[in-house]
Amino acid sequence: MKKIILLSVLTVLTVGVFAQSLSKFKERERVVFLGNSITDGGHYHSFIWLYYMTRFPDMELRIMNAGIGGDTAYDMYKRLDGDVFSKGPTMLVVTFGMNDSGYMEYNSDKGKEFGEEKYKECFNNYKLMEKRLADLPNTKVVMLGGSPYDEYAKISNTALRGKNAVMQRIVDFQKQSAQQHGWEFIDFNKPMSAINQKFREKDSTFTLCGRDRIHPDNDGHMVMAYLFLKEQGFSGNKVADVEINAGREQVVKAENCVVTNLQKNGKALTFDYLANALPYPLDTINRGWESQKSQSDAVKYVSFMDEMNQELLKVSGLKGNYKLYIDDIEIGTWSATNLAKGINLACESKTPQYQQAMAVMHLNEYRWEIERNFRDYAWVQFGFFQKKGLLFANNRQAIEAMDKEIANNIWLKIHRDNYSRMMHKSIRDAREQEMEVLIYQIYNINKPVVRKVKLTKI
Repeated sequence: MKKIILLSVLTVLTVGVFAQSLSKFKERERVVFLGNSITDGGHYHSFIWLYYMTRFPDMELRIMNAGIGGDTAYDMYKRLDGDVFSKGPTMLVVTFGMNDSGYMEYNSDKGKEFGEEKYKECFNNYKLMEKRLADLPNTKVVMLGGSPYDEYAKISNTALRGKNAVMQRIVDFQKQSAQQHGWEFIDFNKPMSAINQKFREKDSTFTLCGRDRIHPDNDGHMVMAYLFLKEQGFSGNKVADVEINAGREQVVKAENCVVTNLQKNGKALTFDYLANALPYPLDTINRGWESQKSQSDAVKYVSFMDEMNQELLKVSGLKGNYKLYIDDIEIGTWSATNLAKGINLACESKTPQYQQAMAVMHLNEYRWEIERNFRDYAWVQFGFFQKKGLLFANNRQAIEAMDKEIANNIWLKIHRDNYSRMMHKSIRDAREQEMEVLIYQIYNINKPVVRKVKLTKI
């Protein structure tokens, strides 16, 4: 993985300074994200959990995906008991609007009337769900205004004019509902739209919303994670902050870490460093079907590194140029001037602590992939079998009903193979156990350890 390069930060893109409006997750929290395909097949919730895995390595936490592709508020309402409440959420994050607001009719002669009709339909459907959410015991509810539909990027996909305006109206009544019930609220639509607008000034094809104007790529999902974490109040929360006066052989600052055994011997300065957290690893691979962007691309658009991923090392009282080693691994060379200003080790993917965090990232990605099998299984159950009166039947009758419709339903054909396995309880149990093993391993390897740091004058 290459060294992460920080670009200029455009703080204006986050539409003003956010005051904390979302509760931080607590020990033993069970957070369920309820949504459509953007939640179902997306990464923003797993990126959020990765932040907690690395920043709070001892916090027991579960973040669960309850998204299903194609869902509207009404579809979500119908599966609340069997697919959402059954997960035992202590916090439920609810987002909808993309499918509710409709599609192709926006470009017809009656596009405006169509948008109004879909808005009213969504509002009425949400009211059914709202009643159930209001009666939830011991569960914090968060209303999430979903990511935007991008009408303005100059890409080959035909834009639906007026769709996002309807989505923003849906976000408005989500906010009003949250205020009425004392729930929490966050909006992705406006800040992501602002980022799209800003970067389109230089590149007319720019969008956070993917090639179909709907589904954010990896960078868009990281922006969503950043917005969520920012609303939780993590701006300014550092991995660690070390300041050393080499001339005096003195530890001036050791924030969220412990620095011991500081010694200056000839041309070398050495010390032991134990942080309370790991740096956040940013994936540089364009993961996913037809993906064109990586998670790390998000740092071009939002100030995640400056605000939330600072592992600072500042050393004054030196002259000349120095090589930095951590656990005898050469990390890089810096001048005494730059060391006195401070360097951000979270930008250096070669550090042992960053590599440790990378292993956590890959395990989390593996966990996400297994969870996606369960979401595909849920799509078949609630998107097809529920309408047939065969919800969770998982028998020969169900398979025959599926096979009868496959020729007319491409999504059934896509999910058929996965369902033929997951319909068996033994397979589902084994996959659940596999996820638990991965989570156990994550929390086994994510604990920071003492690192040997050495600065050697060249």
